[in-house]
Amino acid sequence: MNASDTLNLTHKDAQAIDDCWNRIGIHGDKSCPLLIEHIHCRNCAVYSAAATRLLDRYALQQDDREQVSVAVEIDVKTRSLLMFRLGEEWLGLATRSLVEVAPLQAIHSLPHQRSRALLGVANVRGALVACLSLVELLGLDGTASVTSGARVMPRMLIIAAHGGPVVVPVDEVDGIHAIDERILEAASQSGTQASARYTRGVLQFKGRSLRWLDEEQLLSAVTRSLT
Repeated sequence: MNASDTLNLTHKDAQAIDDCWNRIGIHGDKSCPLLIEHIHCRNCAVYSAAATRLLDRYALQQDDREQVSVAVEIDVKTRSLLMFRLGEEWLGLATRSLVEVAPLQAIHSLPHQRSRALLGVANVRGALVACLSLVELLGLDGTASVTSGARVMPRMLIIAAHGGPVVVPVDEVDGIHAIDERILEAASQSGTQASARYTRGVLQFKGRSLRWLDEEQLLSAVTRSLT
């Protein structure tokens, strides 16, 4: 409902009300017998009832506008992605694959490593969890380039692999962001991800080129690295 419709409805309501205060009241010929008792129309129950009716109409129109606004917001579907950095590349992973973002832990190497991606194990609250290199899995350059003076906190992501949780160290975590699914759909159809391993698309975010990872393919690769 636009402003013009609102004004029209309010005007119709005003026409439906007997505005006796303009005819026989304080703004009219003052012939109303109730003026002797109330002195002014604003003290009369008829005037108060009319004002209440108009205010109720404004309230109802406001409710209608809010419901339309909510409907529009609900119609915009988003997907939550965790944004993080490996070397100079920013990546996004669906939060449904994420268990926790944890502080950096010591990684203990294992004899007879099963794959180049397997870094070893890390102690996560008393439990040993396999630690993998996403740099190796994704074929990235892991050399970090950090702006001088920037405060960067390396983290460990605990992700829900098919056989259990797995830890992956990352150079920086930006946070979790809700991305419009229409933007993600456009990124997946752009074709720029064709040569990138385990990637669904590439999109622009905060002035960066962000690589959106295919979590199913990535988790399958993680499982293969552990077996």
